[in-house]
Amino acid sequence: MKSKTRKNIVRYKWLYIMMLPGMIYLLINNYIPMAGLVIAFKKVNFQTGIFQSPWCGFENFKYLFRTKDAWIITRNTILYNLVFIILALVVSLALAIFLSEIRNKKLRSFHQACVLIPYIISYVVVSYLVYAFLGTNGLVNKGILIPFGGKPVNWYMESKYWPFILVFVNTWKNAGYASVMYLATILGFDDSIFEAATLDGVTAWQKIRYMTIPLLKPTIITLTMLNIGRIFYSDFGLFYQVPQNSGAILQATNVLDTYVYRGLLELGDISMSSAAGLYQAVVGFVIIIAANLIVRKISPDDAIF
Repeated sequence: MKSKTRKNIVRYKWLYIMMLPGMIYLLINNYIPMAGLVIAFKKVNFQTGIFQSPWCGFENFKYLFRTKDAWIITRNTILYNLVFIILALVVSLALAIFLSEIRNKKLRSFHQACVLIPYIISYVVVSYLVYAFLGTNGLVNKGILIPFGGKPVNWYMESKYWPFILVFVNTWKNAGYASVMYLATILGFDDSIFEAATLDGVTAWQKIRYMTIPLLKPTIITLTMLNIGRIFYSDFGLFYQVPQNSGAILQATNVLDTYVYRGLLELGDISMSSAAGLYQAVVGFVIIIAANLIVRKISPDDAIF
């Protein structure tokens, strides 16, 4: 057995050497920092050091649930992410299918670049773009509402509008990235199948419904499960920078990540922040395991593991 293992190592040595930089990066960036998880269970005192600080059990986790805002941030985090997952799936699939219908490769590449641009833009820039539209003297008030006889709206003081604004901004920014992955899968399909369907009189909608979407099922399941695993995480830039950290709309924009950040700024408690991160990771891990078990029972071939 040892001899066989040694032969395999010698045989594939160049593959192992090529893999080495990635493995070193993974070790340094992902695994060594895991030693810092002990911070979540300690009352850190930097004078004595992290590992010499006293243990405090689950005291740091209580901060997330003991205040009146606990229900609001949990509700916002989960509901926003559910809407993001569903809407991003529909929009990115539609974009990918539309792009795949463009036969001119240069034109398709141009449109592909266009839908990717929002994903590349920083949320700092996005926040200024949103403000240009929704500010007191922004395009929506000065260019649309007032000319058509409407009253100007102070968008950054009205929380009722922000669930729709945040959903729109998130979809505009991220749908293009997912659509490129779906497009890559679609372009890998055998064209002869679709050509045969066309000869048999199958309409474009029927090809999408009965051929394209079923063939995309493994990719859809994989990307959806990865998003479900991050259902307790929020895009900090979207919920903090885009609303300009306005206190008047916190009920609609406050999520777990922004809540912890504000708590860290006010209290300077790194242990509480670490506890929140561990809580998000554990819940996400449990959710993705449960989702994979469900997929394995329904469609074993499409399960991730």
